[in-house]
Amino acid sequence: MSFAALILHNVTVRPVRLALTALAVAIGVLTVVSLGVVTHSLEASDLALLKTGQADFTVAQKGVADLLSSSIDANSLARIRAVPGVAGVTGVLIGTERLNAANPLFLEIGIDPADLAAFGVTVVAGRPFTASASNELMLGWRAAANLGLRTGDSIRIGDTTYRIAGIYSTGQALGDTGAMLPLAWFQTYQRQPSQYTLLFARITPGASVTAVQARIDRDFPQLVTVRTLEQFGRADRSLSLILAADRGATVLAIIIGAIVVMSAMTMTFIERTREFGVLSALGWTRRRVGSMIMSEALLIGLIGTAGGLALSLLAILGVQQLPALAGVLHPVYTADIFGRALYTAAAMVVLGGLVPAVRAATSRPLEALRHE
Repeated sequence: MSFAALILHNVTVRPVRLALTALAVAIGVLTVVSLGVVTHSLEASDLALLKTGQADFTVAQKGVADLLSSSIDANSLARIRAVPGVAGVTGVLIGTERLNAANPLFLEIGIDPADLAAFGVTVVAGRPFTASASNELMLGWRAAANLGLRTGDSIRIGDTTYRIAGIYSTGQALGDTGAMLPLAWFQTYQRQPSQYTLLFARITPGASVTAVQARIDRDFPQLVTVRTLEQFGRADRSLSLILAADRGATVLAIIIGAIVVMSAMTMTFIERTREFGVLSALGWTRRRVGSMIMSEALLIGLIGTAGGLALSLLAILGVQQLPALAGVLHPVYTADIFGRALYTAAAMVVLGGLVPAVRAATSRPLEALRHE
C-alpha cells in the first residue's frame, strides 16, 4: 500500500469521527466565508457610494452609526468651499425609500441641477429636472431598465408621484440604480432644510489631496474626510464594528477548530499507539510517522474546507432571500475571501495535528508495542 493510500485508509476507516472533525472545520470555514462575503459586499457598496460623485474625497459627519445618517449644514459647506486647495464642493442629501419588494432601499439623491455635471452625471435621455420642481426627478438608467420606465412616465415613491424628466448615468452601478431629485424639494420633503448627507470635494490642480484633507479634518472637528476604504471607518462606525467582528470570528474559528482537530487526532494517536510502534520497528523514521499524522489532519481539513465552502454558498443564498435583505445584499466573492478560508482551515489542522504528530513521532517502539 502506498503512503497516500495508507493516509486515505486511515482517515476513512472511522467515518463518524471523520464527519464530526470535518464538520468542525466546515463550520469555521462557513463562518469565515459568510462574514467575509457580507463585509466585502458592504465595502463595495460604500466604495461605490463614495465614487458616485467623482470627487477627490468625500466629507461626512464623524462617527455616525452609518454613512446615510451623516448630517452637514450649509455653513460648513460654504466654509469648506473657501479652504485653500478646494476647487469645488457638491453637497447632496441622500435618502432611501421602499419602492417595492424588489427595491426595499431605493436610493434617492437630492442635488442641485447646477451641480450635475460636476457630480459626474450624464443625461442620456430627456432633460434634467428644474431646481424648483417638486414633482419631477431623473431616474438612473439601471433603475429605468429594471422598472421598465422611460422619460415622461410617472413613478410613485413614498407619498409622492413624480414625472420622470430624464434618464441619467453616473458610471457607478449604485448611483445608476436610484433616482435624483431637486435638492431644495428633497430637503423639504425629508424635513432637513439646508442640510446635506455628504459633500464631494474636488481639489485644484497641483494641490495635495492629503494636505487638503488634513486641513479640513483639523478645522472641522465634527467632520471627517474619506478617500479610501481604510479611512471609511472614521465616518461609519457600523462598518468598523462589522470588520472587527469578521476578524474576531476568524481567530475564534481557528481556536475552536484547532481544539476539535487536536482532540480527534489525539484520540487517534491513543488508539493507534501499537500501530506506530510496529511502523517504527519496521524502520519508519520519526519524520515519516509525524508526516503521516499531519497528512491525515490536512486531508480532514481539505474535506472540511470543501464542505464549508458549499455550506457558505447555500447560507448566503438563503440570507439573500430574507425579506429584510431582498435587493440590499449583493454578494461579492473575491479570491481573498477563499484564500482566508484556506488559511483558516490550514491553521486549524496544523495547530490541531501538531501535538498528536509530535507524540506519534517521538513514541518509543517497545513502549508502543506493549500498549494495550
